[in-house]
Order: sequence, then structure tokens, then C-alpha cells
Amino acid sequence: MSTTASEEFRLRWGGYGLTTAEIHYRMPDHPSLLQLFVWQAYDLAPGFPTLRGFLDHWQRELDGALHSVRVAHQKLIRPSEWRAVDGIIQIH
Repeated sequence: MSTTASEEFRLRWGGYGLTTAEIHYRMPDHPSLLQLFVWQAYDLAPGFPTLRGFLDHWQRELDGALHSVRVAHQKLIRPSEWRAVDGIIQIH
């Protein structure tokens, strides 16, 4: 069994978070129609260099013109979100 951390864990520990982009683009043969593409990767907010690189590649290499991009980002490693409660809950 390996004792090294996974690449995903190292990225999260380094400040990366899970980024999801909802990309609407125009169909090359039918520009009045929009198509949806969902992209997901680990990226750094607020600059999003990985997403920006992907969108630059899209504009350079693909025919479908971008219409809009909506981004959601969740940093997965962060301080604990619990608070101490004064009391005891008895189960049985």
C-alpha cells in the first residue's frame, strides 16, 4: 500500500478547489441554437488559470462560439465548521 498522497489531495492542500463551469456555446451549423457543455477540474480561485486556459483553447481551436460561462467553485479543505454546544444529548 502506498503512503504517498494522491494528486487530487495535493492540489486541494495547495489551495485548489473543485471548479465546475457551465459553458453555453453556439452551434457552428445553427448559430441561433445554444448547446451546453459542463467542465470540471481543480483550479485556483479567483483567477481560475486552468479554466482560462481551457477557454482560450476553446476559442482558438473549436468552431462553436462561446455565449456564456457560469462558474461554481468549492474549496474542499478549510477550517472545521462546527461549534461546541453546552449540553448533553442522551440517546438511551
